[in-house]
Amino acid sequence: MGGIAALSRPGTTTGVAPAEEDIKPLDIASVAREFPIKAKRSYLNNASIGPLSNPVIAAMEVFLHDVRDRGRNNYPNWCSYADNKIKGRIARLIGARTNEIAFVKNTTEGLVTVANGLDWRDGDNVIIADIEYPSNVYCWMRLAKRGVSIRWVKSEGGRVTVDALAEAIDSKTRLISLSAVQFSNGYRQDLALTSELCAKRGVQLNLDAIQWVGALEMDVSRYHIDFMAVGGQKWLLAPIGTGFFYCNQDSLDCLDPPSVGYHSVDKGEAHMDYELAYRPDAGRFEEALVNFPGIWGLDAAVKILLGLGSGHVERHVLDLTEFAAERLKRAGCEVVSPIGERERSGILSFRLPHADAETAAEQLRARGIDVAVRGNALRISPSYYNDRPEIEHLVQELSALHPR
Repeated sequence: MGGIAALSRPGTTTGVAPAEEDIKPLDIASVAREFPIKAKRSYLNNASIGPLSNPVIAAMEVFLHDVRDRGRNNYPNWCSYADNKIKGRIARLIGARTNEIAFVKNTTEGLVTVANGLDWRDGDNVIIADIEYPSNVYCWMRLAKRGVSIRWVKSEGGRVTVDALAEAIDSKTRLISLSAVQFSNGYRQDLALTSELCAKRGVQLNLDAIQWVGALEMDVSRYHIDFMAVGGQKWLLAPIGTGFFYCNQDSLDCLDPPSVGYHSVDKGEAHMDYELAYRPDAGRFEEALVNFPGIWGLDAAVKILLGLGSGHVERHVLDLTEFAAERLKRAGCEVVSPIGERERSGILSFRLPHADAETAAEQLRARGIDVAVRGNALRISPSYYNDRPEIEHLVQELSALHPR
C-alpha cells in the first residue's frame, strides 16, 4: 500500500511529481482498488481507451497546480524532469535507452514520423498486413505520390506469418510496418523471428505496439526494432493525448524529423540562434512544447507498471484471457482469436451463436459490462486491475441474454 500512497501524494513546490526514484513493489489487489471504475462497472475494453487510476489523476494535478500557482517559473525543471526521469522510466519499461525515447500525443504520430521521415526513393516499397489498424495503413498509402508502393501480406487465420513476410520482401523493400498485437483479434507477432528476418534481409522494422506495451512484457534490447510507437490511452492506462516513440539509436539518422520547431534543437533560451542542429537524441522529434500535464499522468501509469513488474502483469492478463476463452467456449461461444501459447495477448475476440455482436454489446453495456465490437465479433481486453469475477460476470450475463 505504501507504494500506491506515494504515487497518489499531492504536488510539491517544485512542479515535479513526487520523485520516489526507487520504484517500490506493488501488488495487483492494492492497485486495482485505485481504479474507481471498478466499483461501478466490469470494464473489459482496455484495448480501446483504458480508465484512469487515482495516482494518474493525482500526478496530473501536481503539474496543473504548479502552473496555477507559479506560472512558467518551473519550466526548466519540467523539461529536465521529463527528459531525464520520465523518459528514463519509460525506457526501463521497454528495455531501451533514455535517449531513444520521444514523447508523442498518440501512436499515429509515431507512425507518421517514420512514414514522412525516411528518405524514400522512387520504386521503394513498404510491407504491411491486410488486417492492420488504419493508422498503419493511410500513412503508407499517402507515399504513392513519392513513388512508394505497398506490398500487402495476406493474413492466414488472423495471423501474419513470418514466412508470408519473407515471401513479400524484394530488392526494393525498405520497411516492414506491423502491429505487434493485432487490434481486431489479438494475434501476437513473433517479434524474435520477425526482427531476425528484417536484420537478415536488410529491411527496417517499424512497430505499432499500442496493443502490446502495458499488457505484455516488452524488451526491445532482445530484438532489432528500428522504430516503435505506443499511445498511452490503452494498456498503459495513461491520459489521452500521451504516448512515446522509440527510435533505436542506430537508426536515429535514418529519419529526417518531419515536423521541426524550437524543441527539435538543443539551444535552451537562445531563441535567436537559428542554426538548425538537431538534438542528438530522439527528442529531435518533439517539435515544440509537449503535453506536460498528460506526461505527468503517463509517468504515474508507468510507475505502476514498473512497481507491478511487466512479467507479473503479462501473466495476470494472459491468465484472464485464457480463463475467458475456456468459459466462453463452455457457454457455446466461438473464440476467433488465435490462442496458441506464443500468439495470445490481452485481446480475446469471440462470436455468439445466432446473435448480433453490436446488439449484444449494447445489452452488456446496459448491464454494466463494457466490451468492443471488431469484425462482427465481441472483443474483450482485460488489464491488470481486472479479475476473474468480472469474466464470470460477463459469461453469466451473456448466458442470460442469449441462452443456448
